[in-house]
Amino acid sequence: MSKAVQRGKIKKSPCAEAVKYLIRPAIETDLKRSYNTILDINKAHVLMLAKQGIISRDDAKKILAATLQIESEKDHPSFEINPEVEDLYFNLERYLIKLTGLEVGGKQHTARSRNDLFATEIRMDTRRYYLKLAGMMNELRRSLIELAEKNVDTVMSGYTHMQPSEPITFGHYLSGVSFALARDYERFEQSWRSLNLCPLGGGSMGSTSFPIDRNYTAQLLGFDAPVQNSLDCVASRDYVLSIVMTLAQTANTMSRCALDLYNWATPEYGYIEVDDSCAVCSSIMPQKKNPFTLEHVKAKAAHMEGFMISVYNGMKNVIFSHCRDISVETPRFFWTAMQEMEADIALLNVTVKTLGVKPKRMLNNARKNFCTVTELANYLVRYDGVSFREAHEIIADVVANMCDRELTSADIDRGAINEVSRSLFNFETKLTDELVREALDPCRVVQEKKCIGGTAHEEVLRQIGLLREELVQDEKRLAERREHTEKAARKLKEAVQQFVA
Repeated sequence: MSKAVQRGKIKKSPCAEAVKYLIRPAIETDLKRSYNTILDINKAHVLMLAKQGIISRDDAKKILAATLQIESEKDHPSFEINPEVEDLYFNLERYLIKLTGLEVGGKQHTARSRNDLFATEIRMDTRRYYLKLAGMMNELRRSLIELAEKNVDTVMSGYTHMQPSEPITFGHYLSGVSFALARDYERFEQSWRSLNLCPLGGGSMGSTSFPIDRNYTAQLLGFDAPVQNSLDCVASRDYVLSIVMTLAQTANTMSRCALDLYNWATPEYGYIEVDDSCAVCSSIMPQKKNPFTLEHVKAKAAHMEGFMISVYNGMKNVIFSHCRDISVETPRFFWTAMQEMEADIALLNVTVKTLGVKPKRMLNNARKNFCTVTELANYLVRYDGVSFREAHEIIADVVANMCDRELTSADIDRGAINEVSRSLFNFETKLTDELVREALDPCRVVQEKKCIGGTAHEEVLRQIGLLREELVQDEKRLAERREHTEKAARKLKEAVQQFVA
């Protein structure tokens, strides 16, 4: 076969540098990721050409039969890959023409360009990974919800600025993280609408004068609809940016949760313990148990930000049409990003599922670290009729006195309050020692916060119920999307088999 058939008016072979750094790596990647994708696109296109009478049924049958043979040779191709013909598609087309002849195999590419072919290929490859990551995200959400449900009454200190703030429960904390992840998933889910559109038929950028049926190929390939503008078919990789941005946001949420767990796993906190399977020991210090899965979850968020910036900068200041900037360089690290995200989700999920919780240590700290004194100020407002700012000043001085004497919040009594209230505002509190202990009881404080978003048992269960309900709906939609693409794949396979038979 002449090189002119493969490279148009170009007479020279690709330079060695282009082969080494661009063509050969792309072919090797496509062999692993896109071999069947390209062949499926070819099948759908040929079926459409025959349906529309653009090529004869006999020629279509020969092309499809040869395509099935090529498909069977994925793991042991009988044809030699030649990087001088630019890419995997041209290698596959050359083999097809060898099997069927130029006058038959050469018709496969009628009314199509590599531009719309590759745009379709990347969407289909992305779709497979998208569905996988969506399932993993939902599994992580379920793990967090289940752990939250088990710890609805596990009282602990809440923190702001890394300082003890007010008592909450571990279940309340996990519920908060879960709501954030649910919003992350919602953003990720919305990117499906821009992803699952079919560019096939857009041609190089200006459509085609052949009477093709783009709805038919879109259905055979599992898309929701064709991209509605031929230029948009080949120019746009916005869904790549949308997906990687939402993944970066999700990784950020996961990183923040991982940092909390990381801190709470230290002996100084001792609130939780990562499972032995999620930790490593020191090579020199035998006492060490390093929660290394959490360290990787924290750090991978930085990688995701980098991938997002790479995609964004790859497509800015690029013509709104087809070019290698947009088709090859923009999604260059997109695949790496999805692989990193897969690892990120899996590592946090296994850590959460095997996490050990230490309720006694959590409660003991909450009883001593002054996280309940805001409620003590509230008691002064209720029982002594002072303004909250006055109560705040009194309790602030009480806490300072306790700290100066190296005492804890458990040591606060009526006398400690009166010592300050007389000095600042010349009155004595009506609180008894029993009321002071009641105000400072973290278990009671938690259960008193019954308003929307609060920490009370029934309120946290309500939050978890909302999370479960949303998760069930998300899992249902994901299952429908999987079934839609799988059904299309079955339909394509059956159509080819019937046509060849």
